[in-house]
Amino acid sequence: MVDGGRWAALHRPPSTVNPTNMPFHKTDIEGLLLFQPRVFEDDRGYFFESYNENIFKEEGIETSFVQDNQAFSGRGVLRGLHYQVPPFSQAKLVRVLQGEVFDVAVDIREGSPTFGQWYGCILSESNKLQLFVPRGFAHGYVVLSETAVFFYKCDNFYSKAHEGGIQPDCPVLNIDWQIDLEKATIAERDKSFPSIGGHRKS
Repeated sequence: MVDGGRWAALHRPPSTVNPTNMPFHKTDIEGLLLFQPRVFEDDRGYFFESYNENIFKEEGIETSFVQDNQAFSGRGVLRGLHYQVPPFSQAKLVRVLQGEVFDVAVDIREGSPTFGQWYGCILSESNKLQLFVPRGFAHGYVVLSETAVFFYKCDNFYSKAHEGGIQPDCPVLNIDWQIDLEKATIAERDKSFPSIGGHRKS
């Protein structure tokens, strides 16, 4: 029997990001952080540090990234929900270089008080927000703009033998993907993933 409260969907759009002008915005899920880099703009354009190891260490994030990935997708493409199990679990720092996506992370850490809860936010080239997704989360996103270029850093290498997933339309999670899923473009592999509870343990 599923406990509806424990598995309740969680959506916290970043409407009040950086109220204290700090680079990190904590979510309701421990370890899941929204990062807002300081952007310098003038008549030439803009400049910002998209990643600075010292800033992340000051927040207690001792992650060393070893692999960068980039994906191009059209409107309505949904990728996820993906994760890897130990010893190839991955933490990710995700952002959008062009376009706009709705990004989702699901807590699948066994014993976590927020196990089964999800967080969703808009990541775009205009807001320049990044989401730090710790190990023990399933992750996915859907493209809301005409096209989008999605970029993310990983702290572990990809291993096909250790990958897993949760179906994006999992009825237990009941994620609001901001689009009609019947019109979304989803890989057959992603559609075939089990619901949460039947996923591989991470």
